[in-house]
Amino acid sequence: MQVGDTGRDIQSVLLTTDVTEDVVNEAIMLGCDLIISHHPLLFRGLKQVCGQTPQARVVEMAIKHDIAIYSAHTNLDSVVGGINTKLAERLGVTGYRLLTESGLGAIGKLPQPMKYPKFISHVREVLGTTYIRYTKPAKEIVETVALCGGSGAEFIETAIEQGADVYVTADCKYHEFQDAAGRIGLVDIDHWISEHHATEIFRDIIAPLGVKCNISEKDRTPIQIKN
Repeated sequence: MQVGDTGRDIQSVLLTTDVTEDVVNEAIMLGCDLIISHHPLLFRGLKQVCGQTPQARVVEMAIKHDIAIYSAHTNLDSVVGGINTKLAERLGVTGYRLLTESGLGAIGKLPQPMKYPKFISHVREVLGTTYIRYTKPAKEIVETVALCGGSGAEFIETAIEQGADVYVTADCKYHEFQDAAGRIGLVDIDHWISEHHATEIFRDIIAPLGVKCNISEKDRTPIQIKN
């Protein structure tokens, strides 16, 4: 819980990946009592709440309009049925299990092996990602897929050790691509795209409780690509 009173009654919720000023204005317009996000608004501590930063302005707006803010983040990342389970299902990965002992990531198999270029096209089509960066794979046929929503470059070696043909994640750096090239098909996608389905998970949990759920239409990736 990042803003608001944990004891209040909730009638209407806005579900989002990020909490931005546009999202809070949307919550105000819809009359929502609560915003539930995946990424925390207050990831780093605020030293001032004087409207000088986007985060501070969001806090001020939420308090003025009596809107609470709750963020899930790593407790949704490292759980069966969470971010990586949903990402695996969207990519058609079956028989998946957790990739790491900490519960992060997933690894499983495609129903039918496919060529690496076709797999990359599959990722783009299924996730609607704005861009894909990738390395030369170890082999051209993809069968075993490892993945981790969000910034998962630290688990590239784990994916290789567990026999993955490709590893889908976000926010990889140049030298991480360099180290992976020829050893595994590293497929790097937009961070927001890799976790936006958190809103669907929230909806499936909350809607049966009788609370009105709205998935934000103002929530979008901050990364813009010039084609």
